[in-house]
Amino acid sequence: MKKYFLYLMLFLFSVSCSRKEHPIVSFYYWKTNFSLSKLEKETVEDNAVQKIYIRYFDIDLHPKTEEAFPVSPIHFLEKPNIKEIVPVVFIKNKVMLKSNLDVEKLAKQTFDFVNLINTKNGFSCKEIQIDCDWTLNSKNNYLQFMESFKQMSNKKLSATIRLHQIKYFEKTAIPNVDSGVLMYYNMGNIAVNSPNSIYDRSIAERYIKSLKKYPLALNFALPIYSWGIHIRNNKVIGLRSKMSVLDLQKDKKFTLEDETNFVVNTPNYRNGTFYKKGDELKIEAISKKALKEMAADLSENSALQPKEIIFYDLDEFNIKNYEKTIFEQVVSCF
Repeated sequence: MKKYFLYLMLFLFSVSCSRKEHPIVSFYYWKTNFSLSKLEKETVEDNAVQKIYIRYFDIDLHPKTEEAFPVSPIHFLEKPNIKEIVPVVFIKNKVMLKSNLDVEKLAKQTFDFVNLINTKNGFSCKEIQIDCDWTLNSKNNYLQFMESFKQMSNKKLSATIRLHQIKYFEKTAIPNVDSGVLMYYNMGNIAVNSPNSIYDRSIAERYIKSLKKYPLALNFALPIYSWGIHIRNNKVIGLRSKMSVLDLQKDKKFTLEDETNFVVNTPNYRNGTFYKKGDELKIEAISKKALKEMAADLSENSALQPKEIIFYDLDEFNIKNYEKTIFEQVVSCF
């Protein structure tokens, strides 16, 4: 009888494991014009994407008036064929650092502008996300803003969370939101000889064990973008978006020195940037192996299973660097 009971328990355990539901695949969309290419649409369809987080606008301080104002609002060239869109508003921390900031007014203006974009395009939304890397000095304004915004919006509210805000949440505080999204990228310093600044496992390990103690439900955002660090005379002079090793290998004006570093062999303009002969470009990207490593580490250290894995960002330039099933492979690690 005991032997039968043991077999029964093992069977039930195996069934429950096989039925484990993985997180769903979602994406951020971070361009100012919304229009999906054929590959982007196929990616949405192939991964049964139900939700896209669309950057609606940024909030910055006006250079003359020092008043908060919206920057680069989204233009919809086509309507998203998706079950749910989540407007995302990126607020620069310097806005929250303003000592005389009228938080209530800013919350209302932000909510009104989100509604204006929705009304203009015939959209409705269940959730709004605020993206702000607040600090100890901006914490009070940020928390008050989130409180006001939540009350007036009467919608689900989510916030982006950084690794340092996970580990030191008792100091940095937790906003009054329904859920958070841990931005699991941009961890290191952008420097000539530094490791990959987008993802560095050694840096992540300093923070990730604190996830089990974090009291807010979290989803995770993982990077699929790449960029180039522009170096001249051994100094970083800029960060160049949408650059990859495969892309630069096709350009004869750049010579591959090793796995990720190029040297400019002919002076040239590329995407509006001038490159002198002898300039260097250090490409930082995220491999398939790194993505799965991230997922495994997050899964191991999380107190709760995330509902979504949100990839940053939905762009053909990023997608073409991976095999078709990469997103399914990553979420299956949870």
